Amino acid sequence: MRRVLSVLVENEPGVLSRVAGLFSGRGFNIESLNVAPSLEEGLSHMTITTGGDSQVLEQIVKQLRKLVTVVKVMEFENVATVEREMMLIKVQADDARRGEVLRLADIFRCKVVDVGLTDLTLEVTGDYEKIQAVTGLLSRFGIREFTRAGALVMRRSMQPGE
Repeated sequence: MRRVLSVLVENEPGVLSRVAGLFSGRGFNIESLNVAPSLEEGLSHMTITTGGDSQVLEQIVKQLRKLVTVVKVMEFENVATVEREMMLIKVQADDARRGEVLRLADIFRCKVVDVGLTDLTLEVTGDYEKIQAVTGLLSRFGIREFTRAGALVMRRSMQPGE
């Protein structure tokens, strides 16, 4: 099962290595990882996507909290979130099929970021399911290359009546 964690860490050399080492040393896999400065001076925000059941996730969280450089760990199970990922995907699109690829790109609100004689490069932004759906539908045209940025996630804002 896919899980997303938000980890607030001290912004200092070696932190990323320690977090990655924690995962690899215990046989856990990191599916995606994003790290960037946070609003708080001297702290960075990591978004880690991993897999496993509730027991595996619980073990990961406990181990992360033991690291001296980790300030806060947030799990997003059973919590309303906003999640986004970004992908660049280069798709075969000769003259005969270019219109069809562009229609799919329009349906999924993809941005055309590069045009070649025989291919199109699209920027796709959305949640995990959207990225998977776009990749699946474009695969029939022939995907030449793609690269993805990992998930970014935030807790949804409170809505009126909550």
